[in-house]
Amino acid sequence: MRTGSEPATARSPLRARFWLSLWGLLWAIFGTAAFALAGRPGWAAACGVLWLVITVDMAMILRHIRQGPHYQPGRDVPPYPPPDNGPAYPGRPGSRRRSGPPYPGPPRRRHP
Repeated sequence: MRTGSEPATARSPLRARFWLSLWGLLWAIFGTAAFALAGRPGWAAACGVLWLVITVDMAMILRHIRQGPHYQPGRDVPPYPPPDNGPAYPGRPGSRRRSGPPYPGPPRRRHP
């Protein structure tokens, strides 16, 4: 939900994710090769699976970068109003917000 307080200069974290993926990819390749040469097939397989996961993630990151920027509402679009008397717990039918403070606080216990 938009609150209207989004920064005007927000940037996408895709480039940072790309460089972190590249770093992880290099380590996964190194780990696969090192464990295979050391005679540890289990660890080499684990690094190989990680290598595959990182490659798929990197492909998705590159796809999103190539798609370019998407529509973002500008300053002339007002923020959405907060839900009025909506459910207190999403997914629970019939649960409504209470009037008053959102959390009454812990119960007070008196010592004897």
